[in-house]
Amino acid sequence: MKLFFIRHGETTHSKIGGYCGDLDPDLTEDGSKMAHQFAEAYADLPWEAAYVSPMKRTMATAKFLCDRTGLTPQIREGIKELAYGKWEGKTPDEVNQEFHDDYIRWLTDPGWNAPTGGEKGIEAARRASEVIREIQERHETGNVLVVSHKATIRIMICSLLGIDPGRFRDRIAMPVGGVSIVEFREHGPLMHALADRSYLDESLRTRPGT
Repeated sequence: MKLFFIRHGETTHSKIGGYCGDLDPDLTEDGSKMAHQFAEAYADLPWEAAYVSPMKRTMATAKFLCDRTGLTPQIREGIKELAYGKWEGKTPDEVNQEFHDDYIRWLTDPGWNAPTGGEKGIEAARRASEVIREIQERHETGNVLVVSHKATIRIMICSLLGIDPGRFRDRIAMPVGGVSIVEFREHGPLMHALADRSYLDESLRTRPGT
């Protein structure tokens, strides 16, 4: 079985690098183009299922492929984005000014330190791992799509590859629209692609933002 992780397309918050976990913005026009181009590139694969975070940005990203392939999105709370608490909607510079001590602790180890009023990385890893376990139990073979978010996808990949989830910010980049592929094999998960955006046209691949 292969897991195809995709981070949702561009939003207004991803354009400026603002923290966006529980906030629920729509995709921008270019974010919708990203989702459409993903569907165009991957629709011909034989898909088994699509598991999708319940946020508008992930649902909209999944919609084009699901419409093309007839998949019904399986909504799972466990693959929502890390909750950023009082940092929601703020940029890193703003957070550093307003919550400096918490911010430094979080930068040092986001696995065991939460954003102010938010969620620890290990808590996100625990809930996301339950969804991965469910997918493994339900789909022994085939291609399975997981539409999620920047931090959560990085945490899931770290967990699958035996990397400390607390190092997700230091070890893995995940731009909007990035596709990562992990195959479950006899000796454990094997990564085939990380944050690939070669399916996007140049204007979308080179857009600023995170």
